Amino acid sequence: MIEFSNVTKVYKNGTEALKDVNLKIDKGEFVFVVGPSGAGKSTFIKLLLREETPSKGHIEVNGYDLNKIKRRHIPQFRRSLGVVFQDFRLIPKMTVYDNVAFALRVTNVTNRSIRQRVPYILNLVGLAHKARSYPEQLSGGEQQRVALARALVNNPSLLIADEPTGNVDPEMSLEIVELLNEINKYGTTIVMVTHAHDLVHKFDRRVITINHGNIVADGNGAEWGVFHER
Repeated sequence: MIEFSNVTKVYKNGTEALKDVNLKIDKGEFVFVVGPSGAGKSTFIKLLLREETPSKGHIEVNGYDLNKIKRRHIPQFRRSLGVVFQDFRLIPKMTVYDNVAFALRVTNVTNRSIRQRVPYILNLVGLAHKARSYPEQLSGGEQQRVALARALVNNPSLLIADEPTGNVDPEMSLEIVELLNEINKYGTTIVMVTHAHDLVHKFDRRVITINHGNIVADGNGAEWGVFHER
């Protein structure tokens, strides 16, 4: 599903963001990625999305060799992923329904399929009753659920959540992770980058800790808690 082999990333300004990283995430896993600001988490995400390429090493995601992938095939690769960001990135002039449907329309999915798929996904994230609302009429937590629905509507095998709880309150943060947990039960691989250590403690999942560009810990939630408290 995801494999980093001896991956190093050095930017043009000389910053070494990741250093000789070896990492494997299997299909169906739920993994938290944690670490302080500047640790290398954002670079990790950019490499996963093929927004950046490694300076050294090899990356494979969803069966795609990201070192060798042709530029014209990158959009196809990205359609195999679902991505949720901290800042929602909803289209203000579109309803909840149309924000989610847009992700299907740009891939030329038929209107019939859209009419079947969008209500199903909105129901899954608990927003069927908000289908005709606009983003400005929603709470932050509801907007993040719309963003999550949009990420899921193409039925991706891998969902990358980059600080998905960063702009919502603690109660809604817990609900969002519980929802991701439920989605994971259906077989979707989840990689969630977060600063919310309290959430990591609540869910006994694999936790990868990045610091100064290195993976300094990789274990379950209980093991991470011990490491974190040192």
